[in-house]
Amino acid sequence: MSQNPTKHTKVLIIGSGPAGYTAAVYAARAMLNPILVYGSEPGGQLTTTTDVENFPGFADVIQGPWLMDQMKEQAKAVGTEMIEDHISSVNLKITPFEAVGDTGQKYTADSIIISTGAQARWLNIKSEQEFRGFGVSACATCDGFFFKDKEVAVVGGGNAAVEEAMFLTKFASKVKLIHRRDTLRAEKMLQKKLMENKKIEIIWDTVVEDVIGDKDPKNVKGIKVKNVKTSKTDEIKLDGIFIAIGHDPATQLFKDQLSMDKEGYLITKPDSTETNVPGVYAAGDVKDKTFRQAVTAAGMGCMAALEAEKFLSH
Repeated sequence: MSQNPTKHTKVLIIGSGPAGYTAAVYAARAMLNPILVYGSEPGGQLTTTTDVENFPGFADVIQGPWLMDQMKEQAKAVGTEMIEDHISSVNLKITPFEAVGDTGQKYTADSIIISTGAQARWLNIKSEQEFRGFGVSACATCDGFFFKDKEVAVVGGGNAAVEEAMFLTKFASKVKLIHRRDTLRAEKMLQKKLMENKKIEIIWDTVVEDVIGDKDPKNVKGIKVKNVKTSKTDEIKLDGIFIAIGHDPATQLFKDQLSMDKEGYLITKPDSTETNVPGVYAAGDVKDKTFRQAVTAAGMGCMAALEAEKFLSH
């Protein structure tokens, strides 16, 4: 098979989703002819979210996959070249930067915007995946609203789990925090607030073994749990379950080339998307473990494109 010649671009955007697509829209409108390379999950985490009620500009509920399609079409319409390929290696030590895809295609770029996102960690039980979006969620700020006056559980023991549990008490009538150990990892101030909240019950030393629910219409009815110390199993009646055991940013590719924190999130300069390599920018959940919203990711995508444009013009 003949090898495609190297593709050169002023701006290479790696990863889709709100950050990548928005960066593409801004870069294309700045006449930079960006190339956006998307992997096997175009649109990222939003494509597994059904109802989106918090993206500005839509008074009616919209669907996550639809929103991502619209962003993709918009980026294309203004002049982004979209390529389905999985970038398997990058070299950021030379300029122009180099990237190689699984297809063998080589890309060179004067600047790179990284928007490879993150994935929520799941418990990886079959029933959990079956009910994803039907009572099983990994984002309280996205889905808490749908559980008004209902009973829910949060699985986890770190800051995220405690914050999600607290947030859910605004809507749910009862929140059970399920943790596999007998102490929380969350910071002390948060733990104190949690313990003082009458709506929250903590279930220690416990793991979730199964999600129970109806098949038609699909909805969660409860969970099967097991105490790790006594091995006793129990069923808890619930309307929803939130998995809050952390996220994994998709940054393997940049190990030893870009600065990242101990969890693997890319580090950028304050009020900027610039990484420690000039000309390389990071936007969205790949660098943001605080907000993780579609609108903040889109905002960072815009910032990255504007910063890349400025970098290229010098």
